[in-house]
Amino acid sequence: MTLLNFWTVSVGKHKFHFDRRLCSDHPGGSKIILKYAGKDATQEYDPIHPPDAITTNLPADKHLGPVALDTVEQAKVVVTEEEKARQARFTARPPLNEILNLHDFEAIAQQTMTDKAWAYYSSAADDEITNRENHAAYHRIWFRPRVLRDVTRVDWSTTILGHKTSMPVYITATALGKLGHPDGELNLTRAAGKHGLIQMIPTLASCSFDEIVDGAQPGQVQFFQLYVNKDRAITKRIVQHAEQRGIKGLFITVDAPQLGRREKDMRMKFEAEDPSEVTKAGSEGVDRSQGAARAISSFIDPGLNWNDLVWFKSITRMPLILKGVQCWEDAMEAYDRGLAGVVLSNHGGRQLDFARSGIEVLVEVVGKFKAMRGLTFPNEKFQLFVDGGVRRATDVLKAVALGATAVGVGRPFLYAYSTYGPEGIDKALQILHDEFEMNMRLLGAKTMKDVVPSMVDASNIHTHIVAVPEDRLYDSNYQSLQSATLKTIRNKL
Repeated sequence: MTLLNFWTVSVGKHKFHFDRRLCSDHPGGSKIILKYAGKDATQEYDPIHPPDAITTNLPADKHLGPVALDTVEQAKVVVTEEEKARQARFTARPPLNEILNLHDFEAIAQQTMTDKAWAYYSSAADDEITNRENHAAYHRIWFRPRVLRDVTRVDWSTTILGHKTSMPVYITATALGKLGHPDGELNLTRAAGKHGLIQMIPTLASCSFDEIVDGAQPGQVQFFQLYVNKDRAITKRIVQHAEQRGIKGLFITVDAPQLGRREKDMRMKFEAEDPSEVTKAGSEGVDRSQGAARAISSFIDPGLNWNDLVWFKSITRMPLILKGVQCWEDAMEAYDRGLAGVVLSNHGGRQLDFARSGIEVLVEVVGKFKAMRGLTFPNEKFQLFVDGGVRRATDVLKAVALGATAVGVGRPFLYAYSTYGPEGIDKALQILHDEFEMNMRLLGAKTMKDVVPSMVDASNIHTHIVAVPEDRLYDSNYQSLQSATLKTIRNKL
């Protein structure tokens, strides 16, 4: 429970003193604090903050100690008709055995998640062209299967940065896991351990970093995704703590000097914010009308540059991978500077709209490395990863054939546990295992080493207007952007 001296807000069982300056400095703006003045804000606080957020970021002298819950006014939770309808839809979910693919989880999530959670998870930049292109790009790659090969037994396990994984997929970093389920990222941690995958822990997780690491099985491999803080002392502390806790790879996000405009998320904030609280807060703090993404990310350093990599090498021995590389020139620069690899990614289409898909950039990067450095991929010395738009094991197999070591999957796993909890993520991973087994047999590949460039035709990957059969499942799940609308006006009686 957090008690603010200027405004009293409770979270959990402790109270803290916030003066006017600290209130204004709150990354989410001051008006959300004003909204819960004198009330219990736990329900609002928990989904978007790790449990140690206050104790880590506020000075010790602001901690006033425990507070009796019965002395704090409870924030009134009004169950609207819309929320009742959502809960009814959630109860009407189909049984898990009727979920046949990753698209199904997304279809159910769109109908059953809270508006705030769906807006944050599904939103992308501007007109969301890149978001859709990430998936569509895989449709421009066709298979060239081999036949009459003994595929009685097939093995789709591989290694990532030298660590074993049951499939060439890792659970990539996604923020605010508790928006979809109370256990948040721990759902992914447990599933990764159970199914032999590697989880990339996000900087902006709802669960604390230590909570996620402690939730792993003994020997379970985890990576860490880093947003670089403007305060390098904070970054150094985070990085070195991660290494001490056994993290096996540091993925530095480099495609977010400023967050893109995610209009679904932004429009949700326009609808959800209490206008009276906006008035009270004035112009102080961060404009929360820009959505959850902006409210939690104001600390990210836009000054991050290539010269900082020397400093990173001086503070950690973890392999360094740049996450968010979008052209061959930057991939080559990373290789020449001795990094362990790059993730060819556009941040799930959430940053620069009309950035190319990771799979298209992969084709470009592999060609340039072969011509200019004589390297072929996959390559243990410098590993290429791709994320964005993956919904099928066939998407992963295409990426591996074109030179990727592994592929990151994010949103589908969020939708899986948001709709069905831990059993949902188990089901999602089992679906991928089943798809790998079938498609490797049909492709004529016994192991991942047999998935080679000659098994795909990517000659049309750079053609951005091409007639291909529509993906009805993906398209039916896509929720179109909305225009500004008039407020509802009641007719006079």
